[in-house]
Amino acid sequence: MVQHASISQLKDAMDAGTARIVDVRERYEFDSGHVPGAVHIPMHTIPLRMDELPTDGDLYLICESGNRSWQVAAFLARHDITAINVEGGTGAWRWSGLPLATGAMA
Repeated sequence: MVQHASISQLKDAMDAGTARIVDVRERYEFDSGHVPGAVHIPMHTIPLRMDELPTDGDLYLICESGNRSWQVAAFLARHDITAINVEGGTGAWRWSGLPLATGAMA
């Protein structure tokens, strides 16, 4: 079963320092604007990079709308890894007026 969080729940977790965010979009999407502090691990590489997923807080997955991140969360759940899908994704984050970081990061 996939857990879900709203943009405001993600922001609260970030403010509390408990959110670890993985952006599963493609590189060009990530570089054009992402949630500050997000680590970039594209959806298609998740099976090969599961050992890179942050484990020191709640794992939030984000994409552009919430569809790809939901698929990754469902995949991880089948491997006994709990991840929280961010509903509305980066699009909702952007629409709410919250800041975006740009350029390549992790």
